[in-house]
Amino acid sequence: MCIPFFIADKGAVSALRTRVKICGITRPEDAIAAAELGADAIGLVFCEASPRAVDRRMAEAIITALPPFVSVVGLFVDPDRQQVEVALEELRLDLLQFHGDEPPEFCAGFHRRYIKAVPMGGGIDPVAYLARYPGASGFLFDGHAVGELGGRGVGFDHGRLPAAGCRYSVLAGGLTPENVGEVVARVRPFAVDVSSGVEARPGIKDRERMAKFMAEVERAGNGGKSAAGHAG
Repeated sequence: MCIPFFIADKGAVSALRTRVKICGITRPEDAIAAAELGADAIGLVFCEASPRAVDRRMAEAIITALPPFVSVVGLFVDPDRQQVEVALEELRLDLLQFHGDEPPEFCAGFHRRYIKAVPMGGGIDPVAYLARYPGASGFLFDGHAVGELGGRGVGFDHGRLPAAGCRYSVLAGGLTPENVGEVVARVRPFAVDVSSGVEARPGIKDRERMAKFMAEVERAGNGGKSAAGHAG
């Protein structure tokens, strides 16, 4: 069972860096830029309804372009079992992310670490929702409602985050370079996840916005001091 991991002791934050995942990567050059700027992970979307969906051929090109030590997360929305199995067989996916109404036994059935998205836009009790997925490696709190796609830049009331969240809580939904520093300083999640907030247009990342996002996360983690190193 996950244990709480929204950091209560803000004075201890300097010892713990906030991780960053840049999701919805659709081009090798955007993956390379994200890695160069310091992203810990990228997300590849395997959902045809999304404007950021990639096929396996493009996914392989993106993964091949990445340097070592950058994790690749495969995002699925209510897939059938074969879709996930084929992706795992053909691609180097380090982590699975389930963003729909997948039951816990389905998520755990691939014997891979997985993150479960929590739809904070309404329709669920977050505490009860977390309890359904004891096998999850972490939870991603997003602004979509039950039955909706994420990745639309929709925020939510952070006051609804469960006090006993998860040891590895990932905050998403409406994050941008303009607001992520304040959010990280206030909420102290283990990681943040951004997609539309660093785009020039859907599916196409903007290097300048990614650089600013990374710098703001680092600045907030340093207690508001100026960040150096990830703005290149």
